[in-house]
Amino acid sequence: MTPPAEIAVLDLAGTTVNDQGLVMAAFEAAMAAQGVAPGDERFQSMVDYVKATMGASKIEVFTALCGGVADLAQQANQVFETTFQDLVADGLAAPIEGAEAAIVALQTAGIKVALTTGFSPQTRDGLITALGWDDLADVVLSPADVGRGRPYPDLALGALLRLAGTAVSALVTVGDTLADVQSGLSAGAGLVVGVTTGTHSRDELTMAGAHLVLRSVADLPEVLGVASVATPG
Repeated sequence: MTPPAEIAVLDLAGTTVNDQGLVMAAFEAAMAAQGVAPGDERFQSMVDYVKATMGASKIEVFTALCGGVADLAQQANQVFETTFQDLVADGLAAPIEGAEAAIVALQTAGIKVALTTGFSPQTRDGLITALGWDDLADVVLSPADVGRGRPYPDLALGALLRLAGTAVSALVTVGDTLADVQSGLSAGAGLVVGVTTGTHSRDELTMAGAHLVLRSVADLPEVLGVASVATPG
């Protein structure tokens, strides 16, 4: 039985936002700036690591890719952030179909919504503004706001604290990556949902421990017993 929900913690890229490959394009630009390009023997292993850690804090991913060298990680992360921001500014990011309507439906039913990401606050805010979502969510959070990124529980628990939730069992977390699922489970969320609009498959998300896997975040209101609400056209 689905527990009563007070707060829905929704990931951005791949869950509520269709980034159309922008995250990987930005990662590849960052790796190229470090002298690692397609054809380099290190390239595929780095791409595999990036895909496996999708949803995690980007600076933590670059720290691992750069062998723990902080200066190199910061340089790579800056290239990533700048490239991603430029691609978003070019209009290449768009909402997942039905995501905005789902968020409005949840809020109308009294469920607060947090949008979370592994991006820096600056990149996150640029994406939110490009989507026209500045006033949509009840709170938006990055790892810099709460301590650590996914797969740690900080983003979900940070949302619980910021939005005055009463219990972790009343948290619903939704994401497209294994890190999203792990974060929700670590936070003790009452319902940990995976969606197949992003990085990982239904089987992968189920094996990671997701309580439920949906086609899209657009299906979340129905699962929570919330009536759909049309958003302005």
